[in-house]
Amino acid sequence: MKYCFGVDIGGTTVKIGLFEENGTIVDKWEITTDTSEEGKYILPNIAASIGGKTEEHGLAKESIVGIGVGVPAPVTAEGVVNGSANLGWTYKEVKKELEELTGLKAAIGNDANVAALGEMWKGGGAGEKNMIMVTLGTGVGGGIIINGKVLVGEHGAGGEIGHICVNYQETDHCGCGNRGCLEQYGSATGIVRLARQKLEQETRPTSLNKENVTAKDVFDAVKAGDEVAKEIAVEFGRYLGYGLANLAAVADPAVFVIGGGVSKAGEVLIPYIKEPYMERAFFADKDVRFVLAKLGNDAGICGAAKLILDNE
Repeated sequence: MKYCFGVDIGGTTVKIGLFEENGTIVDKWEITTDTSEEGKYILPNIAASIGGKTEEHGLAKESIVGIGVGVPAPVTAEGVVNGSANLGWTYKEVKKELEELTGLKAAIGNDANVAALGEMWKGGGAGEKNMIMVTLGTGVGGGIIINGKVLVGEHGAGGEIGHICVNYQETDHCGCGNRGCLEQYGSATGIVRLARQKLEQETRPTSLNKENVTAKDVFDAVKAGDEVAKEIAVEFGRYLGYGLANLAAVADPAVFVIGGGVSKAGEVLIPYIKEPYMERAFFADKDVRFVLAKLGNDAGICGAAKLILDNE
């Protein structure tokens, strides 16, 4: 039996899984992400944790294919990160350093791309080779998979779908410095922004409170039949659906997998995204499925495991 490790590095915790090569999770656990001193302890801590688990499970080194890692930053094909604000890294040769620390082969990818790979392998996109994953969290992340391979790009920034421009009239700046990015409307933060703008001038009764509204509140109100909330959802869905129609014209996916915190609203989300998508999609891209992500917090470790297995 062959094994591998999947590692999902977040700003607060590092999730790690031990997998059989068929994708069965043998063990999973978390360690704290130590971002002190520019994150210099993150990789040594991961290496020590993996070493401990290898011993605990009595695994021979020859039976371990390697370690796959998802990182919250663009990653080059050589496994180099040229800066990650969440981790304190400025320049880090992640692949080289982790291989030296563990004596095992390593494969490194952007966390959203890696999560997409996980959903293609064991989640919402299972059975497909052409897929776009959309992660609606604090920001909007994404992963584009073509013929079973993640689209990485020249600078490791392939699949940064949160920063396609969907509103050329926008005057407010996105966190990236540009204006009119999908992230400003499609993320949890973006939904709150749309809600507050609407509630500023709304006179109809609504259960939403402008001062402390959340994305969850909006979709809970949608489920309860609140008309104001439904109109906010329509606006959110229009930006996202139109943006995805543009992406489909380039990547031609079989399926869009919707994940991230906002996706916890459930199936109620799908029509709000799909209807505007169908309005704008190129005719050849209309035969596409919209599904919710299935792996939750395990998407990152599953995709990281798949990443190293594909690089075997």
